[in-house]
Amino acid sequence: MTPVAVGVHLVGSICGAPTTIDAITKVSQNLPNHVSRIPDGEPAHRASFIRWQRDVFKQCPAALRTYDASFNSVPQPTLSSEEIQNIIAQLSSPPLHTGYDDATIESYADFRRLRDQGIVPRGVKFLVALPSVMVVTCLIRDGLQPEVEKLYEAAMLRDIARIEASIPHEDLALQFDVAGEFMTLEGSYWPHFAPWWSPVKEGVVERLVKLGSAVSGDIEMGYHFCYGDMQNKHFVEPKNVGLMVEIAGMVFEEVKKTREVNWLHMPVPKARDDVAYFVPLKDLVLGKTELYLGLVHAGDEEGTKRRAEVAARFVQAAKFGIATECGLGRSPPEIFESVMKISKAVAAPIS
Repeated sequence: MTPVAVGVHLVGSICGAPTTIDAITKVSQNLPNHVSRIPDGEPAHRASFIRWQRDVFKQCPAALRTYDASFNSVPQPTLSSEEIQNIIAQLSSPPLHTGYDDATIESYADFRRLRDQGIVPRGVKFLVALPSVMVVTCLIRDGLQPEVEKLYEAAMLRDIARIEASIPHEDLALQFDVAGEFMTLEGSYWPHFAPWWSPVKEGVVERLVKLGSAVSGDIEMGYHFCYGDMQNKHFVEPKNVGLMVEIAGMVFEEVKKTREVNWLHMPVPKARDDVAYFVPLKDLVLGKTELYLGLVHAGDEEGTKRRAEVAARFVQAAKFGIATECGLGRSPPEIFESVMKISKAVAAPIS
């Protein structure tokens, strides 16, 4: 049977790959003709998504939210205005540095070396996955978030500028991991997704537009919409893709005034091969944006095919690609082989 999908997207982290070289090599060898972009796998200390960003605030640990062993937020004393001012002053000098620029530049050197050796196909871009500012600010205790968000946003924009200055634009693709916003929009505030702005929906869109618009127009840029992946579970189950379609449309309307959105990724739960989940895709106006649906689930080739076939009935584009729901960094190493096998079986190559 002819595959209904074309191409595969790797969301970011790769399991069973302790180094960037391991991750890029594994992807290149398994999907040589299916991917347009390859991430560095987010190895070592970056394997747990944003947890390593707590170190960004080490100059003032009092700024951080505290948790119990089950990752529930632990109540902390309300901060006075004076305490807030003192903490913000400590975090302002020296300026915050996320470290994503250093990691990216180091990993790109490995990517280029592997490309020169013929392991990475020519024309494939180096994918850099960056968290949204909002999801990192969720690590900050209540009362500080509005001001810390400004500091962290400035740090992220500095890092994007340095990445752009350090890597040839034709080699680069930047992805923003929208990994907290949908819990906020769904009203699921555990453990730390309560908004500190209003109106909520418009504030989410404004933040995503600002990040996307900060990327130079000659660099590919896309968004990974996420419902969480803690212990391989969502924080809340999406009712369908409707909310994601709505937010994408609002973001596209603004960002595309100045640049293209090159791709969009949306998750598809394993149990959702029903029409109701995918129907809202008919309202998603993609234009030149590539759509990747995260419907690949390890050990479930037949289910993956079903999900792709149902989705194909509603996608308003000549083609769409497939992916896993989220990054694979926290998955058992043996998952990778199954994901690669299923991806090749369900999606046609792009070249």
